[in-house]
Amino acid sequence: MTTPLTGNLYADLPRTVPEELFETILLTPDIRIERIVSHGQATPEGAWYDQPQGEWVLLVAGSAGLLLEKEVEPRRLLPGDYLFIPPHCRHRVAWTDPEQLTVWLAVHCM
Repeated sequence: MTTPLTGNLYADLPRTVPEELFETILLTPDIRIERIVSHGQATPEGAWYDQPQGEWVLLVAGSAGLLLEKEVEPRRLLPGDYLFIPPHCRHRVAWTDPEQLTVWLAVHCM
């Protein structure tokens, strides 16, 4: 990349999100940064994410519950809360706020 990349995380947010929206902001051989927008969605019952790379997530708007496989209750995330999910740590989104958009910033370490 030879030129600076600029933008605004809150730009062009949809009013409604029938399905979670994943948008890549930056992709290099080492990292992928994406904006995720949710509005009441959750990971389907019984399904788990099991990723080969680590993922650092920051909740920037709304609220969500993130369940790690070894935990009994979902972690409640509010704006400003972040969490690093190690590679192959199975996890799922238990819920996202149905009343407002939930905006995440996810950094995937390749």
